[in-house]
Amino acid sequence: MFAVDQALAEIPFLKGSEVVALAGAGILTVEDGLRWLPRRYEDRRRFDAFPTMPTAHAVCLRGKVEDASLRQFGPGRRFYEVIVMDDSGGVFGSGKVTCRWFNMPYIQKMILTGHEVIVYGKVKESSGRLIIDHPEFEILRDEEGQASIHVERIVPIYKNISGIPQRRLRELQYLLLKESDVGSLHLRVPATEANDGAGPFQAVHFPEALVQAENARREFALEEFFGLQLNVVWRRKRYQQQTGRVLGKKTTYLKAFYASLPFDLTGAQKRSIKEILADMRELRPMNRLLQGDVGAGKTFVAMAAMLLAIDSGCQAALMAPTQILAEQHYLTFKKWLLPLGIRISLKTANRDEASHLEMEGAPQIIIGTHALLQDSVPFQDLGLVVIDEQHKFGVSQRTTFIRQGITPDVLVMTATPIPRTLTMTIYGDLDVSLLDEKPPGRGKIITAVRVVPKQTEVTKFIKEQLSAGRQAYLVYPLVEEGTAIKAESATEALEKWRKRLARFELGMIHGKLKAEEKESIMQRFRDGEISALVSTTVIEVGVDVPNATVMLIHHAERYGLAQLHQLRGRIGRGGHKGYCVLLTDTKDPSALDKLKELERSNDGFQIAEADLKLRGPGDVLGTMQSGVGDLKFADYLSDIELLREARTMADHVLSEDVDLSGAHARFRSLIVEGEPGTGLPGAD
Repeated sequence: MFAVDQALAEIPFLKGSEVVALAGAGILTVEDGLRWLPRRYEDRRRFDAFPTMPTAHAVCLRGKVEDASLRQFGPGRRFYEVIVMDDSGGVFGSGKVTCRWFNMPYIQKMILTGHEVIVYGKVKESSGRLIIDHPEFEILRDEEGQASIHVERIVPIYKNISGIPQRRLRELQYLLLKESDVGSLHLRVPATEANDGAGPFQAVHFPEALVQAENARREFALEEFFGLQLNVVWRRKRYQQQTGRVLGKKTTYLKAFYASLPFDLTGAQKRSIKEILADMRELRPMNRLLQGDVGAGKTFVAMAAMLLAIDSGCQAALMAPTQILAEQHYLTFKKWLLPLGIRISLKTANRDEASHLEMEGAPQIIIGTHALLQDSVPFQDLGLVVIDEQHKFGVSQRTTFIRQGITPDVLVMTATPIPRTLTMTIYGDLDVSLLDEKPPGRGKIITAVRVVPKQTEVTKFIKEQLSAGRQAYLVYPLVEEGTAIKAESATEALEKWRKRLARFELGMIHGKLKAEEKESIMQRFRDGEISALVSTTVIEVGVDVPNATVMLIHHAERYGLAQLHQLRGRIGRGGHKGYCVLLTDTKDPSALDKLKELERSNDGFQIAEADLKLRGPGDVLGTMQSGVGDLKFADYLSDIELLREARTMADHVLSEDVDLSGAHARFRSLIVEGEPGTGLPGAD
């Protein structure tokens, strides 16, 4: 029996080239190999019937290659095509599909006429033929009496490793299970009978039933989530052990701010301010997330927190991810706080501006972008750090900003509604304040999906709105025409819209413009000099123009639900009714259903849940740059009970042993060293 910590280079049934290939995937030992888990399973006790029409989902077919040929589709470009026939015992030739691989000439050496194959992929129709492009495939052979692990059972399908065919990878896993001391392995969670020994490994690789595989995968998911929650709880406890300062005892500025407002704050805003005030009055440093839907009023809550800090004699600073958003905050803060005598400054890569009201002294509130990380920023006694849209910053950037003060209180904000399971995972080391109400006086937003509408009707609608004195955003996915994506660009569209809307002033804004150009265009749009703004998603966050009530989003199917909701949040910010029109030419039912979700709801948290179901947690996490986008078991993030179980385990392990120096030291290797209170480790 091979020990589970034995190097694969010492295993005799592995070829040298296979050892190298496995090492390239980070698999160096027997245990590493056994932890390379299947990504899905095929029930090869039965196969799907050969289809007679396109399929909405991938199908698994078993058949024989009737014909194979290498074909040309343009200068120097080829594809390999094979015709797979159904030979399941009925009338031979009763069904067939064409499989194609583009620019992959090596496939022609692998699949030949006469081979019995299994193919897996989504079937589409083209020129009257049923086609699967780039299917996963496996050639069936009976070698060394091991065909039983490849057919007539539930078969594991692994993530590909370059240089090792899927069939061989399955054989290697079978041999590792059979000839290694797998019984000595334990899942890395507090001991239970279920996770000891070979059971979970045998069940996850070669299950007797799909339910057995599912149960085993759930055990491995619990192990992964326990590691995540252990880090979250550990960071939280470390952060709470730090000594900060007591702020917020004086509320002079806060009371004056309340008195100056011509409206009342929402109940959610008042509740969040009370939670922040309670944190700031504790000796331990605050580490809080302010999470709210688009337009829920996070900025006013942040203002209140910063006033509490400066009333205690400290500076407060707010870092935003873009110049447009930083300038928007600066204008808003000046409008409401300059009358109170607050000294405010703006620091971006292109602007260094202060509003001191002719008063002497350092700025009390500093607003900026990444430029706040520079040594030239005049921080003197930074007591409160506010990070807006914090997921758009890397961990090291957030840490650097926080270190500008001496254990300051930290408030991070996001306008991206996040399902509660992801909040537990991503922000589990933070206290959470939730803005689940919107201020009164906001205009109702009507959202409509339009599939290939007539341009004349679209233009007529825009003209009517602009003639009524409203303003519009015309959003496109690309700045300029690209070769890879077939979609109209903002640059192309601008000239067309200038002809359609000849009586109105148009402008264009996108991420490639210089900062001063973007600022100038946005100011002209705010002032009403520009009636319609052709743009990319650069306007997604923080842009606040109350008179902008119309948004056309072109090629809407190319955006995620959360991003579409963010874009939609740029309109209806005044008292007028807003119109968000999602334009698409897609025929994909799933894409249309995604867009219809925005017709059904304006609730960001409901949309976030729908986005999680439609795209899956892996994609959603990826957009958040959270550092957990490479989870093996992202699909289980919708399992709130599993996450709670993992959190309970982590709380128990660290209840009296924050440094893992005692009885639970065996979990020390799961801890990722990092600064507490800055979110999970992640790529910058």
